[in-house]
Amino acid sequence: MYQRILVPIDGSDASLHALDTAIGLARAFKAQLRLIHVLEDAAYLAGYDPAGAAAGELYQATRESGEQIVKDAAARVQAAGLQAETLFVDRFGDRLPDAIATAAKDWGADLIVVGTHGRRGLSRLMLGSGAEQIIRTAPVPVLVARQRSH
Repeated sequence: MYQRILVPIDGSDASLHALDTAIGLARAFKAQLRLIHVLEDAAYLAGYDPAGAAAGELYQATRESGEQIVKDAAARVQAAGLQAETLFVDRFGDRLPDAIATAAKDWGADLIVVGTHGRRGLSRLMLGSGAEQIIRTAPVPVLVARQRSH
């Protein structure tokens, strides 16, 4: 049914839950996995001058953190006995949902698996919903793996 599953990862518990869900699907359908981490422009929106040293240091620290997230997620897939391709997106101007939609289209993904904290009401409105933004822009079906509350 699914041959190419794209999994956005950010290192959060919700994204790791989505990764575990995707691993199960990949195993069941003998599908390929691709993990994507998007380095958003948040470093530049935090009040730093992109041309300044502080912005460069923040960018480097954020990039290194993102690279580690990708490595850890790939190791998690490998520990489950599967392989995954990885994609690290750090182009200036890319918004998370747009970068994911582009990656899904370019790779020929037939499913995107995203995690969510499952917040509702005012909490969701205040925090925004990355999963909802991905659903709105995705060129393929999106499976939302809701993290169970403890």
